Formats: sequence, structure tokens, C-alpha cells
Amino acid sequence: MAAIPTYRWRCAPDGLATRRQLRARGLRPGGQDVAAQLERPRRRRGPLVAYLYSIEQAKPVRPMTPAKWAALAKANAARRICPECRRDAGYVIPTSLGMCTPCAYPDEQRAA
Repeated sequence: MAAIPTYRWRCAPDGLATRRQLRARGLRPGGQDVAAQLERPRRRRGPLVAYLYSIEQAKPVRPMTPAKWAALAKANAARRICPECRRDAGYVIPTSLGMCTPCAYPDEQRAA
């Protein structure tokens, strides 16, 4: 098994990109193996690692189909429904509360 080439942070050669950089160009790795990795040193922990992929072997991002758009809209709508009162809160329910603000703080709503 060959070792993956490792580069220091911001020293990667041209022609390689991270997943995010590929996505910004409208590309995806497309099943290719990792070509190299970047390491960013940290003081008290192990280094941060970012995997690099070849830009030439990258494939275009698959377009969203109407079914995918519908599924995404349904999932986003579900995040707005309060599990307590079953109403649309008008915003994404915070996971820290697990319910809409009026249900989470009922005493504060009556006092106002």
C-alpha cells in the first residue's frame, strides 16, 4: 500500500482540490481515490487533514431532479413543525429546544 502524498497547509500543487473547492467549481470527486492530503498543524492536538482530489478526473455535479426538490422542500417543512402543538412555527425549530418558543416558554408568553 503506497502512502498518500502529504502537503503542508496552502502548499498543494495546482490540479488538486478539496471537496469544497470542487463543489465551488460545480464538480464532485466522482468515485476517484484520494490523490493527496493537506495537513494543518495545531498546537495541542493532531493536525487537521483535508483530502485532495484531481480536478481533471472530477465529474460534474448531478442536477437536482423535481423529485429531489420536492423531497428537500418536504424535509425543510418538517423542520418547521412543532412536535408539541403541531403548528408551523414560521422558522426552523431549534434542536436545543425541540419545540417552538411558545411551547418551550409558556409562562413568558402569558406574562407579556
